[in-house]
Amino acid sequence: MKLIDGKALAAKMQAELKVRVEKLKTFGIVPGLIVILVGENPASQIYVRNKERQATAIGMKSSVLRLPEEIEEVELLNLIETLNNDDTWHGILVQLPLPAHISEEKVLLAITPEKDVDGFHPMNMGRLWSGNPLMIPSTPAGIMEMLREYHVELSGKRAVVVGRSNIVGKPMAQLLMMADATVTIAHSRTKNLSELTRQADILVVAIGQDRFIGRNDVKEGAVVIDVGMNRDENGKLHGDVDFEQVKDIASLITPVPGGVGPMTITMLMEQTLRAAERKLK
Repeated sequence: MKLIDGKALAAKMQAELKVRVEKLKTFGIVPGLIVILVGENPASQIYVRNKERQATAIGMKSSVLRLPEEIEEVELLNLIETLNNDDTWHGILVQLPLPAHISEEKVLLAITPEKDVDGFHPMNMGRLWSGNPLMIPSTPAGIMEMLREYHVELSGKRAVVVGRSNIVGKPMAQLLMMADATVTIAHSRTKNLSELTRQADILVVAIGQDRFIGRNDVKEGAVVIDVGMNRDENGKLHGDVDFEQVKDIASLITPVPGGVGPMTITMLMEQTLRAAERKLK
């Protein structure tokens, strides 16, 4: 078993991003990421702080607009429209979840696809599925970087993605298909799930259930990517894969924490930077 060190790869990529940022600045462009945070969700507060910190560390312009929980939907949509037309911002990110009275769909549609660094706009989803991506959701993009870094052969391999969300499961499946893997999407309702996962050369688990995948669900020598972030009753973080059970079966495995998480924020920065580079071209 070998660990896929997401933290180390993220640090390496951030050093490279810093160089690209400095190069853009010589052309008078400072890549800018603006994050909109509505309400006081504690988990969202932490995510947003980390994003802001990392953007600043690589020399990007970063700002967080903290808005009250009771903001009107129309007011938020007007604000997004203003930011769409502001050339100092190359990436716009609205931190989810949003309060119940605001339509998530309307908000995601309001962000111009060129600035949608989360890659959730239907146009960006459509471009990804047609094989011509512009912006890609950060977690799947980060996983692909990890597989490249560790020289995981994907062409002709059997990949199983457990989870079908728009944020991870679906885009992950498409990226693996674009790399010529043969892909199966499974989920909590899949019958004989273990039978499927045991066939996977590459197993990506994003089902949101604590230590859901165990020893008997994994093929000997498989590459296991754990996207899960679950806290137990003592507040300890675990993945969707039972790491202790699976680590001796897998050839490569991501730990939780320190695996997929650090790469997600790094890819968000990378996409913002790429949006700024497109402006230059």
